[in-house]
Formats: sequence, C-alpha cells, structure tokens
Amino acid sequence: MVKILVVDDDQSICELLKIYLENSNYEVKIANDGVEAVTAFKIYEPDLVLLDIMLPKKDGWSVCREIREMSSKPIIMITAKGEVFDKVLGLELGADDFIVKPFDTKEVTARVKAVLRRTSGRDDSEENDTIKIDNLEISKSKYEIRINGKTIDVPPKELELLHYLASNSNRVFTRDQLLDKVWGFDYLGDSRTVDVHIKRLREKIDNSSDVWCLKTVWGVGYKFEVKSE
Repeated sequence: MVKILVVDDDQSICELLKIYLENSNYEVKIANDGVEAVTAFKIYEPDLVLLDIMLPKKDGWSVCREIREMSSKPIIMITAKGEVFDKVLGLELGADDFIVKPFDTKEVTARVKAVLRRTSGRDDSEENDTIKIDNLEISKSKYEIRINGKTIDVPPKELELLHYLASNSNRVFTRDQLLDKVWGFDYLGDSRTVDVHIKRLREKIDNSSDVWCLKTVWGVGYKFEVKSE
C-alpha cells in the first residue's frame, strides 16, 4: 500500500486529509511540526509527503530541503499564500507540486494520484536510460548526473528535465511542451516552473563543456545544444 506522510500543525486539516486519503486506499501518517516531520520521514519512509509551509519548530522549506538531501520521494507543498515567490522557492528546493489553502479534498487526492503517477516510473529501466555526451553522463535509474566523473547534486525534476532535453539534443521545445513531457499533461503549474529549473541547472552545469550547453531560444523555449564535430 502507498504510504503518505501528512505534515500540518492544524489537527483538523490532518484528520480530514487522513480520512479522504485512507478512503482512497492510502496508508497515512501524520506529523504536526517540522522536527517531527523529518523524524517521521526517516522512520515511516513514505512514498509521498504532503507538506505545509508554515510549521512550528522548523518550517516547510527547511523540511523540504532536508528530505531532498536524503530522498527523491515526491513532495507536494501546501501553502496558504499562493505567492509566486513561494512557488519558485519550493521548486528550487525540489517540490513536485503545490496546493493552495483553502483546498478541496477531492483536489488533494487528484493531485496525489497525478504526482504518484508521474513519479512511479522513476526506477523503471528504459532503453535510453543513460545518456553520455562528451564529459556528461545522465542516468535515470540511478538518478545521477556526472560531469568529468564528478556527481552533480540535483533534485529529481531537474535531472528529468535535463535527461529529456539531452535525449532530444538540438531540438527546440517550448515551455508548454516541456511541462507536458516532464511534469505531465495534468500538471497545474505555469511556464515559470520550467524557467526556474533551467536557471538552477545552469548554475550547476554551465561552462562545463565546449561540446554541449543548455541554450535559450528567445521567443520559443529551450534546447540542449550539441556541437557537431
């Protein structure tokens, strides 16, 4: 059974989500503060985390960061703010999706199912699992990027985005196409999501090779450019 960790300091919200998620055949564990959330994640080993941002003892941003340091399990952030800044920061820390309070419980279960569906294939072997271009190696089964033999630490969605672009090198994709292919057609975010992930990738891999680069095609989108010999 799929296990979900619900983290919110509001007991009534936790109990409501627990009821609806259990009715959808998920196993649910509850944590009410940030410190408890990190401990529960280590012990419970959930398949997905519903994580409120405003938490006592340790906020949701810190919890998200700590989880990402040890796991690529999907995280859906819950925020009452709905601010663009919040979303950008969450994406940079490795969040997979957002839900804004007040929310409908049916929306929550739909988002959970959608994120689990998108991420369930992370460990599946694929014919084109590992891509090697010059000094760059991207492995989806290991969820690892290596440049000149050195592992580059990136969140799962950044790796998936780079893997997709590199597997279609020199092809230009619009932001909407990348949202569709990497995040899934049912993702409810906007094109800024792609920009944030590209920016973060560039901070880590730019100027690593004279053969390949992440390139912006102004007015269109992005491509992974590989120079012909």
